[in-house]
Amino acid sequence: MSSDPRFLPPTPFTRLVRLQAASVIGDGALAGSLVGSLFFSGTTSGARDKVLLALVLTLLPFAVVTPLLGPALDRVQGGRRLITVLCCLGRCVLCLVMSRYVTKPSPEGLLIYPLAFGALVFGKGYAISRSALVPTVVDDANELVRANSRIALISNVFTPVGLLPALAMEKIFDADVSLVFAALVFAVATGLAWKLPRTEIKTDRQSQRLERAELHQPSVLLAGSAMGVLRGTVGFTSFFAAFAFRDDKFVLGLVATFAVAGAFIGNLSAPAIRSFAREEVMLSGALLGAAIVTVFGALLGGSFGFGVAALAIAIGSATGKLGFDSLLQRDGPDAVRGRAFAMFEARFQIIWVIGGMLGLIPVSKGVGLVCLALVLLFAGISYAAGLRAARGRVSRSKLRPDAVDRAFDRAKAGVRERLRDRSAARKASGRASSRGRRRPSPPRRPPLPPRRELPDGGPRPEPPDVFPGGS
Repeated sequence: MSSDPRFLPPTPFTRLVRLQAASVIGDGALAGSLVGSLFFSGTTSGARDKVLLALVLTLLPFAVVTPLLGPALDRVQGGRRLITVLCCLGRCVLCLVMSRYVTKPSPEGLLIYPLAFGALVFGKGYAISRSALVPTVVDDANELVRANSRIALISNVFTPVGLLPALAMEKIFDADVSLVFAALVFAVATGLAWKLPRTEIKTDRQSQRLERAELHQPSVLLAGSAMGVLRGTVGFTSFFAAFAFRDDKFVLGLVATFAVAGAFIGNLSAPAIRSFAREEVMLSGALLGAAIVTVFGALLGGSFGFGVAALAIAIGSATGKLGFDSLLQRDGPDAVRGRAFAMFEARFQIIWVIGGMLGLIPVSKGVGLVCLALVLLFAGISYAAGLRAARGRVSRSKLRPDAVDRAFDRAKAGVRERLRDRSAARKASGRASSRGRRRPSPPRRPPLPPRRELPDGGPRPEPPDVFPGGS
């Protein structure tokens, strides 16, 4: 067999990267097909109302993903690959159905909204299943940051590959043509998802309960809180910039360019940072570094200072997200990894929405950046202090002390012993009462006298008749 890598079968991680490329191209084509002037039409107050409604609607997919798809990833054997296939296939079918109604007037045209919501649900489900699959396609836990970085870079690079052709098709033809293009891309993604390796998770109920408790260990909880703050600052910056520079599209485009460049830089530099620092250090550095640069941007003032702050926040968010995903993939239990990612993504989305709502408050740019820097600085110091406090303690799968666990075990053993004694006493009393209720047996007949033989061995004479005379 040839040793040339060009002729070797693709590795599982290569298959996942190809799937990610096809998926983000399809997402870009879907977004380009449905893009419109929703946010910036009409007055500023009307636009804020529409954005507020859109922010609330972004939470609805997690009401489906968290309780349904998350546990399905862990309970079904091979469920992570199966959910990935179904999410790609579902988006393909929905894009085909939307292509029939996207150009029709009401009331038929209103069907586009529940169909788009379904596509968003499938997109969130795919993202969660993909994150749960990453540890199964790498050989070493130290390579998790590098693997997540490559997947994030694929998202940054290939999203315009689907977005720009879809926009061109919508302008030249119509949105139905671009939606058919998105459906074809998702069909390719479905075939690529089917080629992923099938992962088997063999755990009993006791192991699943213990591994579910491991999600509450301090390292995971602290990292989730730090990443939540970073996600909230991204939501605040996005919507605060959108309304602060609403009347200057050039400056708004410049700030958006800074943010996109920051995300690309963060995803590109994360593996190099991981080579000399752990995931926890990546998260704390992302918070503190973003806070310092945001203060510098507030001091600079103007559109350039805001762009510098947006660049720093994007870099910190991208680096922190890769650090958090790798930490959860490293420390999180394999048996409940799907629901873990679903749970944290739902929390992050809620915090992102809260940050976006705060960004709708009309304040000056300097005040907004200073407040943002203070939040980042407080979160960074708190996270670093929490890590230092937990460094000298033995890592536990739950937060209550061992003394409390021992007391619970003793109390549980005592309760079990008392229950056994009570059950034995109840059985003994039941047997005694059943004996008391038993009918008395008839009196036993006295035994017959022993049979005596005659001296000559003859038969014994018949007994005398009790009633002489007969009947």
